[in-house]
Amino acid sequence: MDFKRHIAARVKAEGLTENDIYSMIELPPNTEMGDFALPCFKLAKTMRKAPALIAQQIAADYQTDGIVGEVSAVNGYVNFKIDRALWAKQTLEEVLSAREKYGSGEDGEGKTVCIEYSSVNIAKPFHIGHLSSTVIGSALYKLHKFLGYHAVAINHLGDYGTQFGKLISAYKRWGSREEIEKGGLRALNALYVRFHEEAEKEPSLNDEARAFFKKIEDKDEESVALFEWFKELTLKDVGKIYELLDVHFDSWAGESFYIDKMQPVIDELREKGLLKESEGAQIVDLEAYGMPPCIVLRSDGASLYATRDLATAIYRKETYDFYKSLYVVAYQQNLHFKQFFKVLELMGKEWAKDLVHVAYGMVSLEDGSMSSRKGRVVYLEDVINRCIEKARGIIAEKNPSLENKDEIAKTVGVGAVIFGALYNNKIKDITFSYDKVLNFEGETSCYVQYTCARAHSVLEKGGTARSCTAKEVCPQEFEIVKQLAEFPAMLRDALDKYEPCFIARYAVDLAQKFNKFYFDCSILNADEDTRAFRLSLTEATLVVLKNALSLLGIGVPEKM
Repeated sequence: MDFKRHIAARVKAEGLTENDIYSMIELPPNTEMGDFALPCFKLAKTMRKAPALIAQQIAADYQTDGIVGEVSAVNGYVNFKIDRALWAKQTLEEVLSAREKYGSGEDGEGKTVCIEYSSVNIAKPFHIGHLSSTVIGSALYKLHKFLGYHAVAINHLGDYGTQFGKLISAYKRWGSREEIEKGGLRALNALYVRFHEEAEKEPSLNDEARAFFKKIEDKDEESVALFEWFKELTLKDVGKIYELLDVHFDSWAGESFYIDKMQPVIDELREKGLLKESEGAQIVDLEAYGMPPCIVLRSDGASLYATRDLATAIYRKETYDFYKSLYVVAYQQNLHFKQFFKVLELMGKEWAKDLVHVAYGMVSLEDGSMSSRKGRVVYLEDVINRCIEKARGIIAEKNPSLENKDEIAKTVGVGAVIFGALYNNKIKDITFSYDKVLNFEGETSCYVQYTCARAHSVLEKGGTARSCTAKEVCPQEFEIVKQLAEFPAMLRDALDKYEPCFIARYAVDLAQKFNKFYFDCSILNADEDTRAFRLSLTEATLVVLKNALSLLGIGVPEKM
């Protein structure tokens, strides 16, 4: 039952509709005050009374029933207390009947959402800097699917540009097929680093790189073959990381896919009088909108990111007819997205309003920043492996007889990496700390996973007797019930704000509430009826924690 709706339908307030009341109802900070509260301060102007008097009047007029058992007016608020046994019964029955589908819905039925994320560069290392885009995008993809949208996951590969000319030049000068096949992406990156070191001493190498890239554009057989090989090696390497992180894509169409789709866009810009020449370049003037010009073609006629992104957006609209199209890209690109969204709007594309830049902060390690050109990179694979090793060490110390140690260490280590990138608001910069993400006591996935293992152990020992009915619900039990009931609304809030951190924080909050209940209340040694109810409460908690972690791409071991 939607208790807010039940309350709103019965509140009598002059000049306000049921929906008005519904939108005003909030959760009090302290459950002793009530389960829901209606603040009356906004009503003072229209009702021409003090908020405290309005609250007293609404409370006096409200007819209590078997659902709302108590109504009181306190300092301008009307507080409502729900029958806790009824709330617990309804919530537990809903969770335990829906199970892995609890919280899901058909909100997005018939709506397609394109989500571009990760978007790694061909022949460049998959490093810690790619982590946020990859796991935020993946969580949003899973969340949209869970809520009934047709989600399209897109990896917009960086597979176009002079860097490929640099790689071919470096490979032909210093590389060998055998070394590259053996060393994979790391061997390719070593060549890339060497090229930049040598080019500082011999600048003519940059001209050679541009010439090789031109050969790729002109479909030179040898150059294209090398480029395709570099691409194949990259996808093989990054595929291992995506598999570990439970990340999937429906489209791998990168920048090069849109090269033959740019000219019609340039022609349309010209026809609509939007293109202007500036110092030899072709631009769209955005001064009237407080932005620098959007450069569409450089003075030498070469395209830029904006040119390709305009073509990409138009192609996606024509192909998927999206309801929304999300770009999970770091906040450093804020201006770029504002510019090309505005250009599409000026072109008369009314759907430009449906494009969303989901900006996020940067990830760094405690020992500083990175640069792939200078070889200062931290491979994401190394970070994941180090977390798995550290988890293996903790397991060996705390539970050496545990079965499937390696598999559990992998689930814990990978979960720590994902959760570490998702726990804070996405716009915040993150300094990644191995000690912090693998802390079993803090606000981490390890803590949540350990709570799941604890719940599983209780259920294993508790037998099959279950009940969703309680004669009385104690405060610790009720805190869990309320949290479980909030799960569906929290997911929709996370989707509306594109914030997977809401799910991560929810999981920690629920785990904390369950652990308080676990230590304060006897489960297995309680009387028969209480034990059956508390086992159902434990099972429902486990179901919802697993659902939350699953949406983040994190697994749950049964034992730890």
